[in-house]
Amino acid sequence: MSPAIFADCRDDMSFVREEVFGPLMSVLSFKTEDEAIDRANNTRFGLSSAVFTRDFSRAHRVANRLQAGSVWINDYNVTPPEVPFGGYKQSGLGRENGIQAIQYYTQVKTIYANLGSVPRTF
Repeated sequence: MSPAIFADCRDDMSFVREEVFGPLMSVLSFKTEDEAIDRANNTRFGLSSAVFTRDFSRAHRVANRLQAGSVWINDYNVTPPEVPFGGYKQSGLGRENGIQAIQYYTQVKTIYANLGSVPRTF
């Protein structure tokens, strides 16, 4: 599939509201930061997102408010194996990569064994 950029999109368009696993970008304009965050979070999905801006303070503020498992700042789809990857809401199942994936598939048990003499306390 060839990459495609769709401009002048609306919130009611299906490819804007659904998770599209392909080279597609939908462009929507916004007036305020709150509007952009509210619209981005107004979905049942939350796999990943990105914030592109020159204002690093704004980027972190917005990233913290986005309901997504991964948020890239001025980049997209960088997934090193040591960094957990997975979504919020109805996106993904648990976490892949990193220590979180190991913990997801691990049942933790603690066994303490005294290999020395047992003190008599009675």
